[in-house]
Amino acid sequence: MNMLKKLSWGHTILSTPGPTPIPDLTLHAVHQQAIDIYGQDAIELTDRCKAGLRAVFGTSGEVFINIANGHGSWESVLTNLFGKGDKLLILAGGRFPGLWAEMATKLGLDVEVFPGDWRYATDVAQLELRLRQDRDHAIRGVLAVHVDTAASIANDIPAISRAVANASHPALLVVDAIASLATAPFEMDQWGVDVAISASQKGLMMSPGLSFVAANAKALDAHRHADLRTPYWDWTDRLGIEHYKVYCGTAAIQSLLGLDHSLHLIQSEGLENIIERHRIVASAVHAAIEEWSKGSMIEFNVKHASERSASVTTILVNDNSSAQKIRDICRDQFNVILGSGMGHLKARTFRIAHMGYFNPAAVLGVLAAVEASLVALDLPCGQGGVARAIAVLAKTCRADTTDQNSM
Repeated sequence: MNMLKKLSWGHTILSTPGPTPIPDLTLHAVHQQAIDIYGQDAIELTDRCKAGLRAVFGTSGEVFINIANGHGSWESVLTNLFGKGDKLLILAGGRFPGLWAEMATKLGLDVEVFPGDWRYATDVAQLELRLRQDRDHAIRGVLAVHVDTAASIANDIPAISRAVANASHPALLVVDAIASLATAPFEMDQWGVDVAISASQKGLMMSPGLSFVAANAKALDAHRHADLRTPYWDWTDRLGIEHYKVYCGTAAIQSLLGLDHSLHLIQSEGLENIIERHRIVASAVHAAIEEWSKGSMIEFNVKHASERSASVTTILVNDNSSAQKIRDICRDQFNVILGSGMGHLKARTFRIAHMGYFNPAAVLGVLAAVEASLVALDLPCGQGGVARAIAVLAKTCRADTTDQNSM
């Protein structure tokens, strides 16, 4: 195979599931001098960010802004809601529920991992049965990941919430929405979610470093009885009247300025429009993979189409070396950075992220780079994936044109 030398001109297309591309105007918003963290401007900045986050979470509850990645907010939730020895039911499926379970165990919580699979969403009927079996209500919290970025599974959170309700179980429903918020429908209050977690570097189109927790009245009541509370994460202190206590110290002013701008962009585009954009782009990606999977080498990691996420797609390669070769060619020849595999599927998967500040043209570029890599490696795959993706997008364009002509 005669490969060209590395070609690195033009902008890199980042197709990883976090960090994701950041809008230029958001980057400009970050590039400002700091402001007085005790002053009115800082207070109003925090208030705007909290209001914007409430709208995206779909809640009227309290919002906490943490200077941490999503793992930090995992710990914040665990320490603010529960006490040592409390029993949690964590729904397995992909890599991140397991990491969350490890954290909870280290904190002294009694963790039961509800069986799951890297290729299927949570079995909601079995979950309801397990909760009905917990007649003494020993389980204090049910913890679910909405979208696991390693496996690209999208769990049905409304169905999980109904399972808790149908079992008449008082456990808190805590949802990791880090890879789903502002990419797919998420209605915290409407769905009966008690606590939701997200972070800045995915659908919210910001740099890493901030994460968020939304909590309803039931969760705040549980907090009052939690005995794992620590000085840094303690919600009681963060709800104090002094502004600096909202962040347990100095606020990350530049990050907040960027977040404020990204939330403004989300409001301007409209959350429903953003979710529809993600749905369309994901449909184009999935159409391309369906075409490639007609050979014997490529397939979706997630078996059922209804359980595939709108923000990232994990592709399974049926040998132990080609996934990395595909990523290498995309990076070195096309300046396209794909997501790497994770966990036990690390050697056999690559990931295409399509979330946040991403448009159809960028996605077509990513798909073209992947398809060229498949051809260059002479892998037994169906060809014409990019053409299938174009057909999906063209159909959407024709529908928009028809709608405009009828006005």
